[in-house]
Amino acid sequence: MTREIINVQVGQAGNQVGESFWRMLLAEHGLDEDGIYQGTDPLQLPRVGTYFDEVNSGGASKYVPRSVQIDLEDGVCNQIRGGKIGSLFRPDTFITGNTGAGNNWAKGFYTEGAELIDPILETVRRQSESCDALQGFQLIHSLGGGTGAGLGSLLLSKFREVEFPDRMISTFSVIPSPKVSETVVEPYNSMLSIHQLVENSDLTMMIDNEALYDIAVRTLKINNPGFDDLNVLVSQVMCGVSTSLRFPGQLNGDLRKLALNLIPFPRLHFIIPSYAPFYDPKAKAFMRMSVNDLTHALFDRRNILVACDPRHGRYLTAALIFRGKVSSTEVEQCISDTQKKNSSQFVEWIPDNVSLTLVAVPPVGQSQSATALANSTAAQELFKRNLDQFATMYKRRAFLHWYTGEGMDTMEFTEAESNVQDLINEYQQYQEATVEDENEEDYEVEAAEEPAAADEQYEEEL
Repeated sequence: MTREIINVQVGQAGNQVGESFWRMLLAEHGLDEDGIYQGTDPLQLPRVGTYFDEVNSGGASKYVPRSVQIDLEDGVCNQIRGGKIGSLFRPDTFITGNTGAGNNWAKGFYTEGAELIDPILETVRRQSESCDALQGFQLIHSLGGGTGAGLGSLLLSKFREVEFPDRMISTFSVIPSPKVSETVVEPYNSMLSIHQLVENSDLTMMIDNEALYDIAVRTLKINNPGFDDLNVLVSQVMCGVSTSLRFPGQLNGDLRKLALNLIPFPRLHFIIPSYAPFYDPKAKAFMRMSVNDLTHALFDRRNILVACDPRHGRYLTAALIFRGKVSSTEVEQCISDTQKKNSSQFVEWIPDNVSLTLVAVPPVGQSQSATALANSTAAQELFKRNLDQFATMYKRRAFLHWYTGEGMDTMEFTEAESNVQDLINEYQQYQEATVEDENEEDYEVEAAEEPAAADEQYEEEL
């Protein structure tokens, strides 16, 4: 049985990445721009229902995305409507405001965004009612602006607390990076969003523009990459992550299984994605990508979609998804070798912490590819970077009136700051933890229990 996912894309970045993602999905499932099936591979249709609803249009089956497009200004949504795949989406799934959020998290969460929340939830409810077995939600947004960050956070909290408390919520979150900054208040917006993500998301795939620019310039040899180029990179990873949900494969057949293998502690659900192969199109004819090359590339810093160095942390868990004709024995051998060679980078107190999925359907235009989702303590680098920038501004109370003017309390900033600081400390704690620590803790607990038992015995004697 197909388990459905509802896609929700919020804000300018969310909608632009979302459009690129849907184009790639159409190509992988053999659908044209109107959602009519034109493909030849028998594996393309059996699980197309994960992201698409099938409707009858003039005798032919048309596949319609199960998606909601949201923005507080209508520019980007109008571009999608008027673009090549505009006729693909249901007209009533575009929900827009008129004023925009002006890069202000408080506007997205409290004022402008709150006015739109009822029609959004109504549309999402309608989408969920047509599902047989709703698996969960996939939210695409950025954390640096107002709509994606503020309204995106509000939606997450409504899904989690009110509407769908028992469904999986995964997010693809574009986090700000210092080298590619668009607005001065990004540290405020992202800190408030991370605070919400810690509480309300089950699985957050982090992506940042700095890493995307590096891949586009260094590896793909694009001199001045635009957002379209970067969005294609994100889409490749999103398609890679969802491969095991969309095609028959071994293991990790749904979001919950994926999350179960990746998240040892509920707060540490921030995942670092990587993808291979990224290569210069001109060099395609000279590329040789063996399973060994793909495996090494996935753990290489240059293929990671976040600007952090995994060598500075340790892998708690990882999930590798291989596509194409790949031998499972060969992949298992490569992973085992990688773990042995770099044993210090994997925590030893979680045995077999790298899970593996194989899917026979390769991506369009390639014979093989691989995607990795890593839960690494190196993620704390990103949060530290944001926290430092946030603290520098918050100490002076700079730009704060824009947020308090929308009805926000300054206590929220303090709470967000301490929550993210706690998150960093947790990552550090598990990075330093060893098997011996665990044994010592058990011993201390037993030692503490013995005197208590003696006291009880003494009381009984009295």
